[in-house]
Amino acid sequence: MSLLEFDVIQKYFSKITNTNNNADIPLAIGDDAAIVSLPENKELVICTDTLNDGIHFPIDTSAYNIGYKALAVNLSDIAAMGATPKWFTLNVSLPSVNNTWLQDFTKGLADLSSQYKLDLIGGDTTRGPLSITITLAGHINKGQALTRSCAGIGDKIYLSGCTGDAAIGLATSLTNVIGDTADDYFVNRLNKPTARVELGLSLVGVANACIDISDGLLADALHIANASQCGIQLNLESIPLPKISNKEQARQYALSGGDDYELIFTVSKNKQQALDNIIKKSELTITCIGEVVEKKGIEVLDKNKKSIQLSMFGYEHFKQ
Repeated sequence: MSLLEFDVIQKYFSKITNTNNNADIPLAIGDDAAIVSLPENKELVICTDTLNDGIHFPIDTSAYNIGYKALAVNLSDIAAMGATPKWFTLNVSLPSVNNTWLQDFTKGLADLSSQYKLDLIGGDTTRGPLSITITLAGHINKGQALTRSCAGIGDKIYLSGCTGDAAIGLATSLTNVIGDTADDYFVNRLNKPTARVELGLSLVGVANACIDISDGLLADALHIANASQCGIQLNLESIPLPKISNKEQARQYALSGGDDYELIFTVSKNKQQALDNIIKKSELTITCIGEVVEKKGIEVLDKNKKSIQLSMFGYEHFKQ
């Protein structure tokens, strides 16, 4: 580790800690590796995501929003598993040391990490094109994790919030037409997504399968279908739409737009009352949008229960 790299870590990253009692972190930042202690009868849940400049965020995105989003997308993965987030590592590649940028980036990380009392326990800082990788770890009671592979035939399919907002925010950012309140809302949904951690925790023992929506509603619903070896049937009229005037465009965004980080999950009939109780207590809109069926794949039905043609599924990283 170079002296400059050590200085950057000490100045900007070593103080991102929110645990008053560090008994579960015997060794954190400053050594070759971190050590954490797992509570009894808990399993470790780990996820990681990389954000690259110009790919996962527009090149003029603020450092604050990059830091915030880099952590939020990982929190969303932990939420989809029904786990409690605890610790994270940060790998950051920087073209140069820009103190103003680092200060704002660190503030974005710190503001979100403080909401969930997360501790930064290590990582790496290198020189190169701007790229951020966060690995987030948490825990859950043994055998209780939510997965994509346990959807059952007859399960109802539910969606938190609304999809498509972030895709509209991206389109708005790229066309530089930000100005009114609606534009600000959609861009904020893109840059500062809300991970549904509390919802994920409440769904443990209630939902059969769950996934967060990063690539698009259709694409991620299909992941549940494939993992569970079943089919997903969605009702077009039941899917919440972004609040824009063009309804057809809103539907396209809702079905195929990514980066919303809402949860889609399945619930069996015998757990319906438990879900109803969750919905009553939650301020978040949760909508039944379909059903798990035997025929494999994904199908969207119109108001006449007829299957519609699907042209776009969602974001694909290596599509030319």
